[in-house]
Amino acid sequence: MTPRSILAVTDLSVRADLALSRAALLAVEHDTTLKLLYATPAGVSPRADAACRLAHQALQLGQRHGLCVRPLSQTMNTLEDVASEARCADLVVMGAMPECSLRSLLCGQPVERLLRMARRPILVTRQKAEAPYRRLLVAVDFSDASRKLVEFAFALNQSAQVELFHALSTANEGKLRCAEVSEHAIKAYRHACRRYAQDRMFWLTDSSDARRNRVYSAIGHGDPARQTVVQQQHGGAELIVIGKRPASAVSDFVFGSVARRVLRHATADVLVVPHDVQPASRAAAVRRLDSEPRANRRVRAGAACSSAVNAR
Repeated sequence: MTPRSILAVTDLSVRADLALSRAALLAVEHDTTLKLLYATPAGVSPRADAACRLAHQALQLGQRHGLCVRPLSQTMNTLEDVASEARCADLVVMGAMPECSLRSLLCGQPVERLLRMARRPILVTRQKAEAPYRRLLVAVDFSDASRKLVEFAFALNQSAQVELFHALSTANEGKLRCAEVSEHAIKAYRHACRRYAQDRMFWLTDSSDARRNRVYSAIGHGDPARQTVVQQQHGGAELIVIGKRPASAVSDFVFGSVARRVLRHATADVLVVPHDVQPASRAAAVRRLDSEPRANRRVRAGAACSSAVNAR
């Protein structure tokens, strides 16, 4: 579960700098290599100096944090290209990169489409990265994937305070009221659901790894996405960790998903881990790294670049 390779995606905007800073901190924490990939929103032409600016940022991050940063020189990257690189990484870090188009309305924002294509954990940053995450909120649904989700959160930062959160949906209660079931029976049903949730919370935390961490649990009542955002704001967690069930773009558009709504409404960083997450393509990653010589010449801040630095 520990990330051994990190890919940071940037469009060279100020907002994307948040993603680069967080990716660098995570790379230092886990002593791993960081790769930078330039990608522009759909319909936007790439910058002429993109390769040079990316190499400059790689040198800056490497010198500031004392780590190996490898810029990828290709600048005409589509979302499919990003997905191809993402399959070689254990963790992808990127900014929110909102897109206003009919495609984003029907198929989801770029990060949502990337989740379906690459099936890799994606960290979407919104806050300034000044220190490692100290508080994590893990939204669980008690499926078998929830235990892996908790383990991933623990591996991200062993010393962080972790809060497991589950929201009891009121949808079934509404159906019972429509069927004119008595209020007493509805309260008994609600009590049974809460007791089941408490038992499952114990199931998630009853492990040696969990006991070594500061682990708390909380149970809410209402819409899972909204309650997750409210709980994060109340507890001050810096990162929300949430799972994403396999679903097509049509299914997400018609029925929605908790992860999709959390991504849209959260103000904190959000890490989305697909339930059908695939292991990184290690052999491909090694071949790519071997074929990409490290940038070894300095680029002074503010200096004009007559040609792009070829990092491949």
